[in-house]
Amino acid sequence: MKLGMEDMQTLLAQIECCLNSRPLVPLSDDPTDFEPLSPGHLLTGLSLKAVPDTDVTTIPFNRLRHFQQLQKLLQQFWQRWHIEYLCTLQSRSKWINPPVHIQTGQLVLLKEDNVAPIQWPTARIVDLHPGKDGITRVVTLKTPTGQYTRPVSKIAILPIPPSDIQRTTSNEAEIHPQTFPTKST
Repeated sequence: MKLGMEDMQTLLAQIECCLNSRPLVPLSDDPTDFEPLSPGHLLTGLSLKAVPDTDVTTIPFNRLRHFQQLQKLLQQFWQRWHIEYLCTLQSRSKWINPPVHIQTGQLVLLKEDNVAPIQWPTARIVDLHPGKDGITRVVTLKTPTGQYTRPVSKIAILPIPPSDIQRTTSNEAEIHPQTFPTKST
């Protein structure tokens, strides 16, 4: 498909909207608040919204009208980028770093298939279900539509706010004051 200048501008504006809709951190600790802070909040003051389109990813290009072809390109971008962004939030290195601490009340993203562009299903953790070894592998989640039980592999915890990271690194510095080798001359 050959894109003209206007088509490219339209597609890039829609992709920019997708990128700016990604969740960064929870807006509040309120258990009834399911909205995360996104770059769109910083740009417009509100979360970004889009009119849902019909899914055209399975229809061949030659059967689509011009605008639907642009929507197919956007939906293909969204499917790939959405999954890759969730994978960056789910990275858990088993042997190198300590496991992720899951707590009740945390805002999480649900890893679901066939999510429309700019839609990020969120939930709050209500209950933890640790195994015999004490490691939590299943959680109970509260969404705006009800409660669900999900494995930890199907959720992505939003990144820790910077204030918590600073507290963690300052505590680690107190425990291990000499963490980096000194440079000898």
